[in-house]
Amino acid sequence: MTIKVLVVDDHFLSRKGITSMLSAHSMFEIAGEATNGQEALEKAKALMPDLILMDIRMPGGSGLEATRLIKEAMPYVKIVILSVSDDVQDFFEAIKKGAQGYLLKNMEPEYWLDYIISIVQGEAPISRMIAAKILQEFSVQKVDLAGYKLSERENEVLQLVSQGLGNKEIGEKLYISESTVKNHLRNILAKLHLQNRMQLISFAYKNGLIND
Repeated sequence: MTIKVLVVDDHFLSRKGITSMLSAHSMFEIAGEATNGQEALEKAKALMPDLILMDIRMPGGSGLEATRLIKEAMPYVKIVILSVSDDVQDFFEAIKKGAQGYLLKNMEPEYWLDYIISIVQGEAPISRMIAAKILQEFSVQKVDLAGYKLSERENEVLQLVSQGLGNKEIGEKLYISESTVKNHLRNILAKLHLQNRMQLISFAYKNGLIND
């Protein structure tokens, strides 16, 4: 399976670094590049990419607003926000606009690839750094999990998801298969009336469902 990618960043060197890294992997095909939010919207409609890597702040059109508009027009597109900031408010704003992921630009290239591949495969892990920042920001009183009717195993999966672990890592820690992890996640999302993994992480932190 080849994933068509649109890279959106106003900095030339950043764009070329990203396209070079992805082009070296057989899974990805660079469909095009854009330098601002407005151009990203136009290119997305013309090129029909599977994945968009979107810089969060650009002159001539915000990446967050472009994400909202693109998701309204093309709900199937997966969008990962790129940022130099680990500000949790940016993270939550990205989720609200419809992004499937949030990637810090200062991460190692190997992490970038692992993360982007996980997004393509339907996961949305977060970095340990972001997880720690979120937990610090939302140190609220714990909510009774029983009120959400999560089983003990589902709660264990929820804790690990919120630590930034992918399905394979969660399976290894809990000694269950990756497919079983996916089933647990589907059940958790259904019980909490959420649509995706990123919404789950946001909900869990904001409602104090994460153990210290």
